[in-house]
Amino acid sequence: MLYLHPMKHDSFNESTEMYLKTVVELANGAGKPVPISALADRLGVSTVSATEMIHRLQDQDLLDHTPYKGVSLTAKGQRWATALIRAHHMWECLLVDKLGLPWEKAHDYACRLEHATETAVTEALAAFLNNPATCPHGNPIPGPDGVAAKPDDLALTAVQPGQSGVIQRVYPESNLLLDYLAGRNLKPGSPFTIREIAPFHGPIMVECGGQTHALGEEVAAHIFVRIDA
Repeated sequence: MLYLHPMKHDSFNESTEMYLKTVVELANGAGKPVPISALADRLGVSTVSATEMIHRLQDQDLLDHTPYKGVSLTAKGQRWATALIRAHHMWECLLVDKLGLPWEKAHDYACRLEHATETAVTEALAAFLNNPATCPHGNPIPGPDGVAAKPDDLALTAVQPGQSGVIQRVYPESNLLLDYLAGRNLKPGSPFTIREIAPFHGPIMVECGGQTHALGEEVAAHIFVRIDA
């Protein structure tokens, strides 16, 4: 029996799904409530609008809101968000691995397709793709039971000068970030070395592919890596 939702229904529109998915991204597996201000900022809406939407999602038993702390998903909300994320990543795999579309563009295309994808379509994609474990951006794909492997990596901001490793994933994905990284060929599977970290939150000098790139902390915080032993 699948853990994921069997079908769409009218109360789960695109706006609803984006709120649920964004809570997952901002929580990042930490198990802590997500501040409403952070949710509003990520979605590009006012805090008032976000609060109104959160109340509606509470009424649908999709979110829990703890005053002065933030929001978290209910079991029902988690199921729906996981289904959306699984569909999103399957489309990314199809677009990149089978259709040959650019790595940095697949996220945007998948964002449009995920909202119209039934579970039956997601599982057909999974079978066709031979059940991929990760998306093209390196992130674990939840299984049909809703469980995703826990990444064994760390943010690039935690790496010290002189250390080397391999880029594992980019999380959370965004169109602007992926375009920026693609232009510098900073992708999963790419080996790198940290050459220098400037003081006072200055740029991180990353050597990759024979070139050195100056990455700000905000960008580096979205790049997760595995360090050489």
